[in-house]
Amino acid sequence: MEDNRINELMDTTVNKIRQLTDTNTIIGTPINTPDGITLIPVSRVSFGFATGGASGSRSVNFTGANGGGVKVEPMGFFVIKDGTCRMVSVAPPPSNTMERIVEMVPDILDRIENMTKKEE
Repeated sequence: MEDNRINELMDTTVNKIRQLTDTNTIIGTPINTPDGITLIPVSRVSFGFATGGASGSRSVNFTGANGGGVKVEPMGFFVIKDGTCRMVSVAPPPSNTMERIVEMVPDILDRIENMTKKEE
């Protein structure tokens, strides 16, 4: 019986988190500017939850609790102009070498693609 109540608590928490974090939270509604640029906001969503319960004695049937949290962090915008899409980050600059390398990868790939197109 207690297992069912714990499952009910978990289901309630997960359903509430689902309500808070739909796809529109991660990829926002496109914004069209008068000069033909489309901006699409992009966010990172993190969430967690915990549920627990116990029955201490026969006089107390069940005691349980649950909780959860959601963190929405803006990451940047997809900028679409003239058929080209770029990601513009709003994140703070990288703080170490590895983060800098990871951030440089898209630009390096673009340069390689442009070089390959020129050779063809």
